[in-house]
Parts: sequence; structure tokens; C-alpha cells
Amino acid sequence: MITRTEEAGPAGLASALSASGALRPDWLPTFEAVPRGLFVPDRIWPGIPDGTRQNPLVDRATDPDAWLAAVYSDIPLTTQWDDGLHVGDAVGTRPSSSGSQPGMVFTMLADLDVEKGHRVLEIGTGTGWNAALLSHRVGAEHVVSVEYDPGVAEGAAAHLRRAGRPAPTLVVGDGRKGYGDGGPYDRVIATCSVGEIPHAWIEQTVTGGVIVAPWGTPYGGEAIVRLTVGQDCTASGHFTRSSAFMRLRQQRPDLPPHDAYLGGRAWPADGVRRTTALSPTAVGGWLEQFVIGLRVPGALWSVERYDDGSYTLWTYGTDRESWASVDHEPGAREFEVVQSGPRRLWDETEAAYDWWVSEGRPGFGHFGLTVGPGGQFPVFGREGLG
Repeated sequence: MITRTEEAGPAGLASALSASGALRPDWLPTFEAVPRGLFVPDRIWPGIPDGTRQNPLVDRATDPDAWLAAVYSDIPLTTQWDDGLHVGDAVGTRPSSSGSQPGMVFTMLADLDVEKGHRVLEIGTGTGWNAALLSHRVGAEHVVSVEYDPGVAEGAAAHLRRAGRPAPTLVVGDGRKGYGDGGPYDRVIATCSVGEIPHAWIEQTVTGGVIVAPWGTPYGGEAIVRLTVGQDCTASGHFTRSSAFMRLRQQRPDLPPHDAYLGGRAWPADGVRRTTALSPTAVGGWLEQFVIGLRVPGALWSVERYDDGSYTLWTYGTDRESWASVDHEPGAREFEVVQSGPRRLWDETEAAYDWWVSEGRPGFGHFGLTVGPGGQFPVFGREGLG
């Protein structure tokens, strides 16, 4: 079911975004000059505002009213599945390109604090709408947008031509490398999530410049980080809000299958058993995943569900050796844990969750990130952040 604005069109979406605080008055002229509908293909899978699932296909040719309602609602729109290999009307396995949720687009642009004349590097052209918004704001001659997928880049170029506005510099390439020929930049914005801030983005940004990107650990959870570039190729800043973007393709996790962790043996293999009072359900929220990922680096999880409503939460280590399983049964007060490998991953998860609770369950804005030649490091608390 598509969430519709009161009026299916730009004015209705503008009203909804203004009422939510996402669209600030200074961005309204740009919103009006660059309609989202000019940057959306005819076939889309509308998303939901508060999650990562997609609704069935909406085809403009067969249901133009539903297409219009989706385009001018505050929802993301999946435009490609499985790196372009998916065909047909059904949802694919993994969304690989989209039109971002308008509310997120404009809050990120507010975080970017971009002004006329700023040189801007965008990573992830997608449909081209964000690049067009930036071009209207600062001048197309000051915007460079890098897209890895040639087909997606071609579509964005077509959308920009249809819009009839001056086009920014469009580059097909690896977004991790930025685009040095167009720098140095005052602002860098990514419309795909990363687990590591590429060093090239910092190198190509002026001292005092700003980088805005969705960032998350392999464990899960994600938030927008706003970094200010300092001297000596360093950057630091805080997280501003929750987000859920597709991962930069070159940073997608590549881990062994489940059976590899058990060494070909049946569960529980050589695992050590105990019980826990912490329900696996308690650690499943987006914020909880984000916090655990910060405090338990090199870990990720999956769920194995059963017909009776019970499930097993599996946690794996990127060391390719450690794993933990926790069995959840509805109504239970204690849960069986099995752990194996050099790390005791459920012990670490419990410690991270207990720390978060003891701190008063702080939100995303409590945390920060510092990035430099020596790596990237989370900051717990906002002291000393840019």
C-alpha cells in the first residue's frame, strides 16, 4: 500500500516535507524548479518510509495514477534489482539502485550546508535527481557526480536532458576514488552507504570542507555521518539521524557461508553452551544494531526461523572462525547460547547492550566518527567532534 500525500503532485509532497521539517524554506525554490517526477523511470517498486521492504511493481504505462502517487510520496523508489541482471515484474533478490526518500534527500542536503559557488562531489548518481538539485543550488558547473553502473548513469543523463536544465559533470567510475580532476571540493555527499570512508574523499576535500554519508558497520544499523575535514587528511564529526541506503558495491560484505563456520560439523560442533536472560529480540532494533556494531567490531548476524515461531539468531565474526547461536522461543525468559572460536560473540553483544542501557539508551546523535590515515574509529559521546 503506497503512502499518499494529500495531493498527488509536487505541491502535496512539498507540503508534507515542509510540515515534517525536512524541506527548509531556503530549499523550496530548488524543490519547485527540479520536480522529482522528471527523474523517475516508468517502472518502479515503491518502498515504505520506515523500512527496507518494497511494494509490488508500479508501471506508469498501466497505472499512471499509482505511479504519480508513488513519485510524489515521501518514500524511496527501487529502480534496479541485482545490479541490472533482474528482469520481470516481481521484486528481485537485492535492490541495487533507487530514488532516495525525499525526506532523507533534503535532510542530508541540510546537513551538507551547501551554498552557491561551492564545489560539490556526489557519489552515486542514481536517478540524477539529487545531482540536479545540487546543480540548481550551486551551479551545474560546480557539481561532479560519480556513478559506478553505466546503465544507471545513462538513465540519469537522460533524466537530466528531459529536465532541460544545465547538467553537472557525470562520471562513470569507482566512487571510492572520487574524482580528483574536479577537485578540490567544498562538499562531498554519498547517496550509497559505506562501512569505510574512502581516503580519496578526504584528500579531495578542502580543509574545513564537509563530507555527508550514510555509514554503518557489517553488524547492521546505519546513520548519516557529517564529517568536517581537518588538516593532515583527517576528518571527524557526529551522526545526525538514522538511514537505510544501499551499500557501495565495492564494500558489500563477502563472508563464507554458514556451514564454513562450523567446519563441516553439525551444530553445536565444538561450541560452549550457556544461557542468557537477554532476548535476541532486544538486540534487533536499528539503533540497537548500530550500537552493537560500534562496540563489537567485525561481527554480523543472520536469523534462522522455524514454523512454530521460534528462531535462532546467529552471530558471525569476520575473523572467519568465531560464531554464536542464541535460540529464541516465544514466552521464554532464558535462552540457550552456544559460542565457538577465539571470540565469545554473544558475551560481547551482551556487554555492548548493557553498556547502551547503562548510558540511558542514547540515540544516533550521541555517537561520532573520526577518520584518518590510521583508520576510522567510533566516538562514544559528542565531546571533541566537529
